[in-house]
Amino acid sequence: MRVRRSTIAAAALLSSVGAAMAQDGGPMLPGQPHDWQITLQDALSPIQEQIHWFSDYTLAFIIPITILVAALLGWCIYRFAEKKNPNASRTSHNTLIEVVWTIAPVIILLFLAVPSFQLLTAQYNPPSEPELTVKATGYQWYWGYEYQPSNTSQEAQADPVSFDSYPLSQLTDPLEDQYAAIEEKGGEALYPRLLAVDNEMVVPVDTVIRLLSTSGDVIHSFALPSMGVKVDSVPGRINEYWFEASREGIFYGQCSELCGQNHANMPIAVRVVSKEQFADWYAAAGGDLEGANAALTAAIEADKADVEVAKR
Repeated sequence: MRVRRSTIAAAALLSSVGAAMAQDGGPMLPGQPHDWQITLQDALSPIQEQIHWFSDYTLAFIIPITILVAALLGWCIYRFAEKKNPNASRTSHNTLIEVVWTIAPVIILLFLAVPSFQLLTAQYNPPSEPELTVKATGYQWYWGYEYQPSNTSQEAQADPVSFDSYPLSQLTDPLEDQYAAIEEKGGEALYPRLLAVDNEMVVPVDTVIRLLSTSGDVIHSFALPSMGVKVDSVPGRINEYWFEASREGIFYGQCSELCGQNHANMPIAVRVVSKEQFADWYAAAGGDLEGANAALTAAIEADKADVEVAKR
């Protein structure tokens, strides 16, 4: 569902974009947090677009309610001050007011409940049968991914793919070592400190992905804000969710459950590529993950170069 953001949210977004561009000297990349950002991350999936719409829709109720309550408080403070009313009123009931303040909240809650339930239903009911399933297992403190392609896809004929995804650097590493690891991988603009990992989860764009989430030790939570994904990873249990990336790129999340001393250093990185690039990557990743990742990066850079040449 394509929706337009409210004026207030748009203004806040523009201000945060300006601050980040002024500080970083370039445009903000989607799918990751930025300095001075006060709004939700850009919506990169249909579900996140609906979440944005519902957030703005709810704000349209909150703002007038807040203004009304503040105005009533101000009026009461002024109108019923002790100097203006030396003899306090003995009124204890007002039927009209009591009816209004009972019915009005019920009506407001109904207007909020209907789209809320529709969004909740959409979050757990994909629009079509998922084309790819990825099992994400949380460990202290990294993630393990296991791919389960559908039986009808060409990936089903390839070697099975599974790997662990570790943070590119640890919080306990010297700061210069953290930045050195980032530069070696490709630079902080694309691989932010404390969010970058050695092996990203790779998925195809415009594809319904089923996410199975579980844990190998304590409770974790797989959260990817730009995709509208947040699902608990519980030991001995598999929770199911889905997402569909609407654009290519690398997008970041983190474990959002307090899972131990290195909870803050348990990032999630998802690399979204074209379906052709994913097919090539998957065919090679089962036997040589490092080589497949290198070939994928080279293919992405080649496509970017072709686009730049075409623009000229």
